[in-house]
Amino acid sequence: MVRLPLTPEEIERGQRLGALLRLARDQRSMLEVAVAAGVSPETLRKIETGRVATPAFSTVAALAQALGLSLDEVWAQITAPAERTAAAGA
Repeated sequence: MVRLPLTPEEIERGQRLGALLRLARDQRSMLEVAVAAGVSPETLRKIETGRVATPAFSTVAALAQALGLSLDEVWAQITAPAERTAAAGA
């Protein structure tokens, strides 16, 4: 199966997700959060740096739980204002 290139919006959303996770992680180490979420530290590093812009839902959910974030909160933070406005008007 061929994977289509990511759109600029997906790349930007991935960067916002990485920034949110770094902020929520605060002083906790990547290793500590990764172990708590059941993912590899390398996976967390790639998400935080934007190298993996569209991680699996289960990965995002596990990281959110480990960091004490709700999925609604994560989605609200990573969705661009233009996307939220368009969704509200639909």
